[in-house]
Amino acid sequence: MSIDRIVLAFAGTVVLVSLALGIYVSPNWFWLTAFVGANLFQSSFTGFCPLAVILKKLGVRPGAAF
Repeated sequence: MSIDRIVLAFAGTVVLVSLALGIYVSPNWFWLTAFVGANLFQSSFTGFCPLAVILKKLGVRPGAAF
């Protein structure tokens, strides 16, 4: 799996989990959803993604296939 797909899968998972937590635990969890959305939005313009940097440091190659 490539870094791009890992980032998208991670972002989607965090959004779904934070939505569930926002509904069942506390509405303050919706701030996490907003943060992920804002990060994806800024990443589309700047090309900078903190998770991609972390994955590269962990040794995941950009075009790696798992």
